[in-house]
Amino acid sequence: MMNYNNSNSSSIAKDIILLAVRVFVGFAMLSHGYPKLQMLLAGGKIEFFDFMGLGPQITLTLTVIAEFVCSILLILGLFTRVSLGFLIFTMVIAGFVVHGADPFEKREMSLIYLSVYLLLMIIGAGKVSVDHLIERRKRASDW
Repeated sequence: MMNYNNSNSSSIAKDIILLAVRVFVGFAMLSHGYPKLQMLLAGGKIEFFDFMGLGPQITLTLTVIAEFVCSILLILGLFTRVSLGFLIFTMVIAGFVVHGADPFEKREMSLIYLSVYLLLMIIGAGKVSVDHLIERRKRASDW
């Protein structure tokens, strides 16, 4: 019985930590995405990185989708792995392309985000997430 309780406690702790990481990292990234959303909605001339010739406006729009919309989805634990795919791609571009020639201090933040996103991609959102609720409801309806 003791092993079961330790295992259960460990599982609960893991899910609480996953929730805390998702919420913290999600809100932290929102602080980068929200100013970009404001820039996009301002309507003026957009001065932003032009990724692969897409143009600054399209690149900014894609970045806002990742950094703002996907961060909200990450916080909720909704479409977590899809959202993380967008966030991982964005941080790879930020860390290795946009700031690729910059000193490490300029790339550090995007690489830290990238590391956390990769870990969450592997581990998943945890039980305290909308994804888990959907999966649980789906399994219950299959019975």
